[in-house]
Amino acid sequence: MIKKYCTAIAICLSMLVTSYAATANAAQKKGDSDLQLSGGLFHAQGVEWGTANVDVGYGYFFTDSLEVGVIQNIAYDFIDNADDRWMASTIPFVNYYVRGVSKDDVFQPFLGAFIGASYNDEDTTGTIGPQVGFKSFINESTYVVVKYRYEWFFDELTVDDIDNTSSDGNHVVSVGLGFVF
Repeated sequence: MIKKYCTAIAICLSMLVTSYAATANAAQKKGDSDLQLSGGLFHAQGVEWGTANVDVGYGYFFTDSLEVGVIQNIAYDFIDNADDRWMASTIPFVNYYVRGVSKDDVFQPFLGAFIGASYNDEDTTGTIGPQVGFKSFINESTYVVVKYRYEWFFDELTVDDIDNTSSDGNHVVSVGLGFVF
């Protein structure tokens, strides 16, 4: 149910943002920095609870299309008939932006990967996974971002551990604003 709502919201926002983005004339270039603030919901597979999350990210463009950065995430689980809990993640990432999709690069899909650590007051574990999304500029330095990532969790980074836990991850959808400077 949550996935359907998140998908519908993401589609509506992308249509809205794309219609406004047509007037912007902007895109990042080599040497630019990027600051993002986004939030969203995720749903763990096989359970009936949800989580609200907030991401703050900083990135640096080594080329016009290649960004390397770090995301600091905090999430809060809302659980019926049990104690709520929190989790934070520090996630270094690499994103590749596809340029030339739209006039003046105002719409840029991206594909990326991350590896980092997730922790709370009881436990620490590793996290790794892919991320995909797009950003759509609304002026020369401001954009709206919609992104999805799948988080696998691991105690030891081995191929066997990832195979055995590949269905125990989280789907994370975020919508936010970003600034290139």
